[in-house]
Order: sequence, then structure tokens, then C-alpha cells
Amino acid sequence: MSLRTCVVGTSFGARIHIPALRQAGFDVVALVGVDPAKTARRAERFGVENACTSLGEALALGLDAVSIAGPPATHAPLATEAIAAGCHVLCEKPFTLDVTEAEQLVHAGDAAGVVTVLGHEFRWSVAQSSIEWALAEGVIGTPKLFVSASFISMLRTFAMPQWWFDPARGGGWLNASGSHRIDAVRQWFGEIEAVSAGLTSTSDPELGVDDTFNIRASTRSGVDVALVQSGAAAGPGAGMTRVVGTKGTLWAEGDTVHIATDGEPEGRVLAPPGFLALPDVDALAAGQHADMTLMELPPYIRLTEAFRRAIEGAPPGPGPHPATFADGLATMRVLAAVRQSAADRGRWITI
Repeated sequence: MSLRTCVVGTSFGARIHIPALRQAGFDVVALVGVDPAKTARRAERFGVENACTSLGEALALGLDAVSIAGPPATHAPLATEAIAAGCHVLCEKPFTLDVTEAEQLVHAGDAAGVVTVLGHEFRWSVAQSSIEWALAEGVIGTPKLFVSASFISMLRTFAMPQWWFDPARGGGWLNASGSHRIDAVRQWFGEIEAVSAGLTSTSDPELGVDDTFNIRASTRSGVDVALVQSGAAAGPGAGMTRVVGTKGTLWAEGDTVHIATDGEPEGRVLAPPGFLALPDVDALAAGQHADMTLMELPPYIRLTEAFRRAIEGAPPGPGPHPATFADGLATMRVLAAVRQSAADRGRWITI
């Protein structure tokens, strides 16, 4: 069936949401932005018939779904408006500004009986989905330790929107990237029960928001977690992802996942099942953000495909399931605990 949708947001929304939704079979009938001229240009560039300056204007066209890619401070009011109109909602992360907003959206979506999912597309990235599959298969026994550390220069080298540097609008590296890392922990190991954290800025002059986080966490399933990431680290990017279990270890090098066990101490490449393969988007990646599109669009297509299946009531299929608004609420509670711990010099906070 044809599912009419609009995309709110003329940057990431236009570059990623529009092509991903189309690949999943949605009919993108409107693009919504705050700048009329820019919105009209982007709508024409991406072949969207209607350029709107409010969600209400787009809803008047008759929509089945709304895809939200505006700044975090806009997520709650836009999602509330879409749900009230009976639309299914795909909303970017970070989910909301605070836990209270997240709770309200979960209740609203449940009461309306609509499908509500979050833009955690990296659940479908080759490495992240392969590790989820391997853990479910029990290939390293019971997971006990997870370490993720990465250092990139994004905030030094990219011209970012101003809201990124405004905590009142949902800015900061913890919100932008930490929400993805916390979602991965929950995807693999279940709920986080406690955190001890630090937030800092490595930039001079400071950015006005955190650009680096250092999080210790424990999960209810018994995994000890360490998450370290800086989005403003000068120099070439570097990182590691490693899961240690009772029978072996998994680690990622780019999109390639390796496994080592007592029987194979040097390790080998883990061959994931074919259903985790991602679509080829070379023909859709162009312009100055082509490299980022090649990274972000393939898993986002899988996310929008899962969104459509959920709307149609179809079986979810193999592989990752999309993060729901309820997952978003759980992540917001962890983010709030991280900030509380950082403000109290790393004191352990139970969630």
C-alpha cells in the first residue's frame, strides 16, 4: 500500500530520510523547514512536490507517517502534533530534551496506537548487527566486559549547526553520539542499571557543551561497560570495540568483526549471515557529504524498511529490530544519570 509521509528537516532529513524512505516504498509528499526559500530549493533538488513551513501545513495534505529530523528541541512538539493527527512517527535521536518529554511521547504514542520508532540506524550497521547476532548465537559464551573507545575530529573539522553548541536545544556530544553508544549497549546486553561518568570539553575555546564523555556502566545482565569518546580530538580517527565473554572475545575493525576463542587464540573474521547485508547506495551518494551518506544511508534504509513493516503489521523479519519510543525513554534515563554523575564528580548513579 502507498504510505504518504513528510520529512521535517532540510539537512539530514533531506540527505538521508528522503532517500531512505523512498527506498522503503514510502511516498514522500512534503518537505518541512523553517526557511521558505531553502526549503523550496531542497524540495526541488530532492524531487519533493510540496515545500512546507510548518508540520500543520504538511498534515493538511493527508499523511500516514511523519519523519522528524529537526533539532532535538523540536522533537517533542513535532512528534506530539503528528501523533495527535494519527500519524506513525520516525524521530531522530537524541529523542527529547529530558525524561519528562520522553515519558509524555511514549504515553501519547501508546494511547494513539501508532508506530513510533527512533533514528538509531546503526543497529543495522554491519559491525553492530553482526555483534548482536553473534551474542545471540552464544559464540563467546556469557558476555562480561564491553569496551568502546573512539576519537574523531568532527567538531574541529565540520561546520556544525548552531544548535549543536546550545545545551538548551539539545546540543552536545553526549546527546549526539552518546545516545547511539548507549542504544548499542542496550541492544546487545539489555538494560543499564548504574553509571559513573565524566563530561568535558577538550576544545579551546570551549564549545559551550560537552565534546567528550567517559562513562562506566553496569548492566542488569552483569556486563561491565566502558564508553569513551571524543568528537573534538585532533589527529586521525582511532577507535576500538571489544566484547569479552566467558568463551571468547569479539572485536570490530571498521565493518569487520573478529572472534577469538581458546581454540582459535589468534582469532578469525566472523562471517555474519546474509540477511545482515546492507544495500548498495553508491548511486545515491554525491556531493560534499558523499562519504557520510555511504556510511549513514544503507542502515537507514533498513530502519525505514522495518518502520514500514511495523506500520503494515508484517512480521519483523530477521536481524535487528528498530528502537522504539520506549527504548528512547530508557536511553534518556541513562543520559540523565550520566549528567547527574558527571556533575557530582563521577558518583555512581542507579537508574
